[in-house]
Amino acid sequence: MIRKLASILCLGLLASAAHATEGIDTAAFFSASLTGLDGQPVAMEKFRGRPLIVNFWARWCGPCREEIPELVKLRAEQAADGIEVIGVAIEALDKIEAVRDFAKAYDMSYPVVLAAKEGIPLMKALGNPLAGLPFTVYIGRDGKPVGSKMGLVRRADLEASAQALLK
Repeated sequence: MIRKLASILCLGLLASAAHATEGIDTAAFFSASLTGLDGQPVAMEKFRGRPLIVNFWARWCGPCREEIPELVKLRAEQAADGIEVIGVAIEALDKIEAVRDFAKAYDMSYPVVLAAKEGIPLMKALGNPLAGLPFTVYIGRDGKPVGSKMGLVRRADLEASAQALLK
């Protein structure tokens, strides 16, 4: 029942896409330490200085599943330009094996971390007050926000954001 309601929330938020930068606290992102798929802490600070596409998702979120292949393609195409995609799973730490299996099944070749209890506050700090999924934030090399999108990111969204990140 909870997953069904969460899926409805995911779908209901698709229409509320925005590319605004107000209310995005990238300092909260760079100060976070999340859990890698190996169970070890990963300091988000290590990604500073690179153009970033930070995608919050969950295994049960249909739109999240739909956008992952596009994120994989973009990362492969833009890696030479320095763009890094980071997948932030909104999952409990006891689900690490399930997230690892999911990431493998979806060929998620980019860094994937689990946010666990830090996920909701981190999304809110990054300009997502309702903590809906999927949610994507674009952060420039300078650490400043370039934009964000609530809901499903499509190829056109990613291409436009990649251009903005590389300016």
